[in-house]
Amino acid sequence: MRFWTTITLILVLSAVGLTYEIAAGRVLAPFFGTSLVTWTSVIATILAGFSLGSALGGLIAERPRPAAVRGVRVALLATAALMAVSPAVLGLIYALGARGTAGMLVAVVVAFFPASVLVSLPSPFLAKLAVEARPGREGSSLGLVLAAGSLGAIVGAILAGFVALPLAGSVATFAGCGLAVLLCVPLIRGDASGDGSNGPGMRVTPGTVLCVAGGALVVAATAAIGPICRYESGLSCIDVQRHGDAVYLLSDRTLQAAERTTPDDAQAEDGDQLVLPYTEWLWARMDADLGAAPAVLFIGGGGYTLPGMLLSRRPKAVALAVEIDPLITQVVRDHLPWAGAIIEQTGFDAGDAGSQDGSKGRLGIVHADGRVFLNQTDRRFDAVVMDAFSSGSVPAHLATLETYERLRAIVDGPVYVNLIDAADGPLARGIHAILSELYPHVEAVQGPVSDRGRANILLAASDQPFAAPDALPDGYSVARIAPGRALTDDRGWVGHR
Repeated sequence: MRFWTTITLILVLSAVGLTYEIAAGRVLAPFFGTSLVTWTSVIATILAGFSLGSALGGLIAERPRPAAVRGVRVALLATAALMAVSPAVLGLIYALGARGTAGMLVAVVVAFFPASVLVSLPSPFLAKLAVEARPGREGSSLGLVLAAGSLGAIVGAILAGFVALPLAGSVATFAGCGLAVLLCVPLIRGDASGDGSNGPGMRVTPGTVLCVAGGALVVAATAAIGPICRYESGLSCIDVQRHGDAVYLLSDRTLQAAERTTPDDAQAEDGDQLVLPYTEWLWARMDADLGAAPAVLFIGGGGYTLPGMLLSRRPKAVALAVEIDPLITQVVRDHLPWAGAIIEQTGFDAGDAGSQDGSKGRLGIVHADGRVFLNQTDRRFDAVVMDAFSSGSVPAHLATLETYERLRAIVDGPVYVNLIDAADGPLARGIHAILSELYPHVEAVQGPVSDRGRANILLAASDQPFAAPDALPDGYSVARIAPGRALTDDRGWVGHR
């Protein structure tokens, strides 16, 4: 093998490994959410695989050259197949009942550890060939080997985050990883002289060709299965479902929004569009607290149901919705008729600064991270609704004292918060502690507890006492939240366990 061919193979396999690692974290979200815990598990598992693969690869590199070549080729063929089927394996483990932190750890190890071991197994053999290819220049050869590995990791990270996952989706990204590995198999040769010769047993045999073709069929079959959800971006895995007279929007298999539809010849009564009980409580609270012409900030657009209610019930109100994923907004436009119509009629792109121009419309939309927007905006608001989610949990950087101190500085009225947590769980206690520190009046209610032990927990905080609501949604009750530690940027929310 020529020296630069060897270096290129090292770079490609390193890029594939990092792309695979990032794709693993993304595909895990629809099943187990996105949090510090899930990402820590993915990174630790795959790095452990890389370490073990490198150690085993060193043993293979010491074998006689024909045996080493065969071992590396077999490892790459197995890598291609395992990478391509990783999403299917993950889905199968979840279907078999894997839940919670323990189930997530089992799923991560079974789905991603084997391929992580095998993709790094060729590296010692390739490094040995590179060093042997340039006698007397071992130091620079080894330096280029290490540089190629690091550069490949950079390329893989950029490729996964900016190209493959946003444009192709996770299933296609895994299939692409498998295909890239397959293309490396014919290039694995045993000579180090650079003259292109091969000893016995090291040529590309018909058997090798058949194995590569078989691996290609596995990769193609996996890609043909299609995505794990209807719409996928680098941030969300989105599905739209219809049940009866309602349309439901799910992101990473977590119910995000819903609206009730009506026949074309029927006129919906005001408020009939609300389906989810938590939106009923938040709207009832807003309806009682806000004046005739409020300016309300929504961190998390979701299904745009609450901004829609505000604008339909308050003709002089204005709303600014900050939604990180443009695909969410587009799916709402296409599949949620009522909210989509409101966006069409009165929505406009408010831009990075979040400017509000009444001549353009009453619903400004900013596609940005909520925390970044809060740090940069110079606008003031009469109220804010914190309803941003990443999978089944609030993003950690939006659940800190510093976030709510910033809200306190730009919002003159009440703060409304939607969480998903265990009754009196650590996230609920942390947010309740923050609000109690910043506002004299805080109230909380919680919805029915799911089979996973979690519920919607809704909080409202204000400088002024709240009027008693007329009634709570079915299944909701006043929440008793114990004192807790206020979450901060330094010691924040780590996710559900």
